[in-house]
Amino acid sequence: MAIASARLGQTKKHGIAVRHGRSIMHTCITRRVALAIAAASIFASPSVAWAEAWPSRSVTMLLPFASGGGADLLARVMAQSFSEQLGQQFIVDNRPGAGGNIGAAVVAKAAPDGYMLLFGTPGPLSNNKLIYKAMPFDPDQAFTPVVLLATTPLVIAVRPSLPVKDLKELAAYGKANPGKLTIGVSGNGTLGHVAGLLLQKELGVAMTIVPYRGTSHIITDLLGSQVDLTVDFLPAFVPLARDGKVRVLAVTTDHRSRDLPGVPTVKDEGYPGMEVVGWYALAAPTGTPPAIIDKLNAAANIYLKSPKGQEALEKLSMEGAGGTPGDMKAFLASELAKWAPVVKAANISL
Repeated sequence: MAIASARLGQTKKHGIAVRHGRSIMHTCITRRVALAIAAASIFASPSVAWAEAWPSRSVTMLLPFASGGGADLLARVMAQSFSEQLGQQFIVDNRPGAGGNIGAAVVAKAAPDGYMLLFGTPGPLSNNKLIYKAMPFDPDQAFTPVVLLATTPLVIAVRPSLPVKDLKELAAYGKANPGKLTIGVSGNGTLGHVAGLLLQKELGVAMTIVPYRGTSHIITDLLGSQVDLTVDFLPAFVPLARDGKVRVLAVTTDHRSRDLPGVPTVKDEGYPGMEVVGWYALAAPTGTPPAIIDKLNAAANIYLKSPKGQEALEKLSMEGAGGTPGDMKAFLASELAKWAPVVKAANISL
């Protein structure tokens, strides 16, 4: 035994075998700790490493509205920025219908792996749940906020041939022609729809709501005098207003738009109750790893604060927002609190 111990480099000291100055007991404990750490790494590393490696292939940003509107323009700008910053292609996929519910439902059911995101607006991310009796998803449960991207006024715009030049004249015309005014909205439950209901309430005029699959379709019919007016996000209407193709009666924020400085606010027109802010945001299916949410949030904030991002937003007639996922969550809650009584008072349900 003594010879064997010598060959193994062991000696006896106080009855304890020692190998190279360290006890066998200490060595065993060390090995057990190492094995425990290794085992923990085996279970923890796949998800952590997977999140850190994201994205390893193209990412789809699903926009639940048709191409051509302000949301579509911003989505494509953000997709380009994400592609440049994160090293994989970000693709905008337009799937309009049901006020954004059809496309949003696709994202709600998608795997929470960061490869399917929702580029959302007030309808699918908040207001639709106030209007639709049967939603294919609950936005509060289905999505994790990523970032509030930008805000914009809405415009109250009419076809040029409609003989009104301001909101008071619109109210007078509607009362003199009961039931004749038609108002185009970009889908049931959208912010434009809810704002259109609010407009009717403020003016004291009933109008026929005409839902469309997106802003571009509204514009086509507005230019063709198939619909009388709309309340919709400002960006797509700036060039049309400048060219005189549509008449913008007012913007819905508490300050004038830098792009249409000659257009009064609803408050200027005597209707402060019509103040509405449009917004755009990014969300992911619930369960998406926080590391991925943080990557997206950081990339979005970097772009929104950059000179390039600010220039792009200015061209789109938008104001950058940004902030944390928690900021977006709080904002969504405030939007629901704001619009719930309006929808209830209007007694609309789809």
